[in-house]
Amino acid sequence: MTTPAALHTSRITSLPLLARGKVRDNYAVGDDRILMVASDRISAFDVIMTEPIPGKGALLTRMALYWFDQLGAICPNHLTGDAPESVVTEAEKPQVTGRAMLVKRLTPVPIEAVVRGYLAGSGWAEYQQGQAVCGVPLPAGLQNASKLPQPIYTPAAKAEVGEHDENITYEKTVEMVGPELAAQIRDTAIALYSAAADIALTKGIIIADTKFEFGLDANGTLVLMDEVLTPDSSRYWPADQYVEGSNPPSFDKQFLRDWLESTLVDGKAWRKAPPPPTLPQAVIDQTAAKYREAMDRLLG
Repeated sequence: MTTPAALHTSRITSLPLLARGKVRDNYAVGDDRILMVASDRISAFDVIMTEPIPGKGALLTRMALYWFDQLGAICPNHLTGDAPESVVTEAEKPQVTGRAMLVKRLTPVPIEAVVRGYLAGSGWAEYQQGQAVCGVPLPAGLQNASKLPQPIYTPAAKAEVGEHDENITYEKTVEMVGPELAAQIRDTAIALYSAAADIALTKGIIIADTKFEFGLDANGTLVLMDEVLTPDSSRYWPADQYVEGSNPPSFDKQFLRDWLESTLVDGKAWRKAPPPPTLPQAVIDQTAAKYREAMDRLLG
C-alpha cells in the first residue's frame, strides 16, 4: 500500500480562512456554510505534533461520514450534502477531495458532550480518588477498563486551541446553557453513544468513551457537528483483546500518548507543552497503522 502524501496544512486561497484547529482548517463559504478540511496533523495532550500522520485526515473524514449516516435518525447533523469540490478552484480540489466536509454554519454550544461506557483514562484516575467521575457517583469495586452499569455523561468546557478542556459537572452545564438545552444535550449524547457502541461491537470494536460537539441552527434546533466518533475523539478498543482490569491495546492515539509519556527530552520527561518531541518514523507509521485498523474493522 502506498502511503499518501501528508497534508499538514491546507492552503486554500479562494475562500476566507476562519480558523485552524488542532486537526481541521475551516473556511467560510458565504455566510451560511463552512468548508472543513481535515489535515493530517495530530495532537496529544492538547499539543499539535510537528510531524503529520499521512492519510489521517482522509481516514477521519470517511469515518465521520459513516457515523453521521448511521446516526441521522437520532439527531440532525451539520452536513449540507453538497460536494466540497464545488466551492474551491480546480487547482485546490486535491486538497479537499476525500478529506473535507461542506457543512452548515451553526452557533457552537461551548460544551464537550463526553459519554463514558467504560472506566478508563482520566475517568479511572478520578474514580480511584473518590468513586465518582465528574460528580457522577459510581458503584464500589470497579476496575480499570470496567464496563459501567450504564453510560454516564461527563461534560467538559471547551477550551481554546492549545489549552486543556476543563471537566465540569452537569449542574455547571445547566448554569451555562439553561436546564432545557443542558438536558437535551445530555440525553442526545447518551443516545448517540449507545447506538454507536452497539454498532461498533458488531464490528469487533468497543467504544469505551467519546465526545460530541453540538451547535444550534437559526431555529434553535440542536445539531450534531464537527467530527463524530473518530479515533481522535473516541477510545477504540479491540473487543477480542478486552480484559477487565488492564488497559486494552487501542486503535486511537493512545499509542502516541504512551510513547510521549515514556520519552525523555534533554534527559527529562516532556512537559506536555510546546515544543513537542520529534516523532520517529516508526512512531508515525505505527500511529497510522492503528488508525487504519480502526477504519478497516469498522468499514471493511
